[in-house]
Amino acid sequence: MNYRIWDLHVHLSGVPGLTPEERASQLLRYADRMQMEKLCIYMGMKWSQDPEPADLRKQNDEVLRALKAHPDRLIGFVYLSAHHVQESLAELDRCVANGPMVGVKLWVARRCATEEIDPIIKRAAELKALIFQHTWFKVNGNYAGESTPDDLVEVAKRFPEVPLICGHTGGNWELGIRAIKRYPNLYADLAGSEPTAGYTEMAVRELGAERVIYGSDAGGRSFATQLAKVHGAAITEEQKHLIFGGNLRRLLRMK
Repeated sequence: MNYRIWDLHVHLSGVPGLTPEERASQLLRYADRMQMEKLCIYMGMKWSQDPEPADLRKQNDEVLRALKAHPDRLIGFVYLSAHHVQESLAELDRCVANGPMVGVKLWVARRCATEEIDPIIKRAAELKALIFQHTWFKVNGNYAGESTPDDLVEVAKRFPEVPLICGHTGGNWELGIRAIKRYPNLYADLAGSEPTAGYTEMAVRELGAERVIYGSDAGGRSFATQLAKVHGAAITEEQKHLIFGGNLRRLLRMK
């Protein structure tokens, strides 16, 4: 069966190459082996958990270089921080309103439950930029600014019309799926955990296939192991087509 596979969750880190262009080429070489059509990329070659505005801009510049090198294969999300709202709004305009990016990436600088993030959410929604929030439930405690799916639920309550992607489905996917189930504007990202049997099946059963999106978290994870979560799932072919790309194309308003 041929699928149009669009990967929601890809990084330039953990990939061979000295420049963004070299790393993007390596990612696409691996993607071609897996018959993947497009990759969504965000964050630069070297991360910090609480980046200063200059670092945010540098990392977004690196992604912009990768996008310029492969405009037909790569899709960009702008990396922002609720610790620097005004500078993040400026990056939204630079990279989305006036640039080629189509989404927003939020990581661990500030828990997203805080209302200080609201101007970023509002502006992204105005630009129809898809919002991706890293989330995790950690048994040994999260980073100080690291969000859980419960934090993202608070954002979903404040912005019920805005699509929000729950990154990693919270790591502990059984808890993550339960946390976001009641909020139809929340979507599950399958990326970044082991290809455990039952993950994708539970997400489809509890959320509906229309709210589940394939992602890999490459280069921190391999495309092959993450694709296996969908290829090997006991779900219908129609549901696999939605998860592998149909849902993401709908949210991005792309064909």
